[in-house]
Amino acid sequence: MPEEKIVLFVCLHGSAKSLIAMEYFNRLAARRGSTLRAVSAGTEPDDEIPPPVVAGLAADGYDVRGRTPLRVTAALVGKAVTIVSFGPKLGDLVRGGVPVQHWDDMPAVSDDYAIARDAIRARVEGFFVSQTER
Repeated sequence: MPEEKIVLFVCLHGSAKSLIAMEYFNRLAARRGSTLRAVSAGTEPDDEIPPPVVAGLAADGYDVRGRTPLRVTAALVGKAVTIVSFGPKLGDLVRGGVPVQHWDDMPAVSDDYAIARDAIRARVEGFFVSQTER
């Protein structure tokens, strides 16, 4: 069985932007039979996923109830073939050779979930295509 290839999405709390990106990315990967899988984490993870995010994802067919945001660790970063940061700097956690993309321009989920989700989803779709064309 081939080793799983991880795309790591990182935001401050690991409970909104990175989570939305992970869910959409993993659905795309499953539909296309890709070996890529996304993981979501935060540099300062929340204790739980905010209810508006849970509700917004549920409306789109994703059940994230009861999940706890992960903390970014060196071990998690070490499994990544690509890292996407929604703002946080990862400093010494990132080893050489692992590409890091910065998606700092995404709208705040807390301001308007639908606008943020749509922007993240569009960026994920383009990113997924670029990753699978390699």
